[in-house]
Amino acid sequence: MRHLPRWAWFAILLLLLAATAGILLAMGREPICKCGSIKLWHGEVVSSENSQHLTDWYTPSHIAHGLIFYAALHLLAGRLGLMPRLVIATVVEAAWEIVENTEAVIQRYREATIALDYFGDSVLNSVSDIAAMWVGFALAARLPVWASVALLLAMEIGVALVIRDNLTLNVLMLLWPLESVKAWQAGG
Repeated sequence: MRHLPRWAWFAILLLLLAATAGILLAMGREPICKCGSIKLWHGEVVSSENSQHLTDWYTPSHIAHGLIFYAALHLLAGRLGLMPRLVIATVVEAAWEIVENTEAVIQRYREATIALDYFGDSVLNSVSDIAAMWVGFALAARLPVWASVALLLAMEIGVALVIRDNLTLNVLMLLWPLESVKAWQAGG
């Protein structure tokens, strides 16, 4: 399977993207924002349109996923080659997008984080999140390790400073919510 032509790998990636979108639609996720528009960027975090458009303040978290997946798969499965590892990363990211949009996880976000009005991602946003992971994966494949680490830190610190949230805080608050972090995120 490692020796598939490049077009076949891209076809597999597109099939995974389409399958994820189909599953999310079958789960009852909104195809696009209920507002009826599609925006390239939506920067208001506390908004019913957050996680509904192409990109938002959580897009860097998905780029970070790509950087992290590349590093992990390079260490654990480096013999597989780049495209098979990208397919594995896509399966993991797609699985997260599906799990993230289950009622149980949406409810957990509402209970454990400051995302009180979070109702899940639109299918468009989930598909864009997977594409953002691809960007991170591609960057990690081309950048020196120090540059990937610097990019990851810059995104995490930058997003935390702007919206008081990022990938690290998101994982922390989902798995082990801390009232002090929740208060800080709320601006207290």
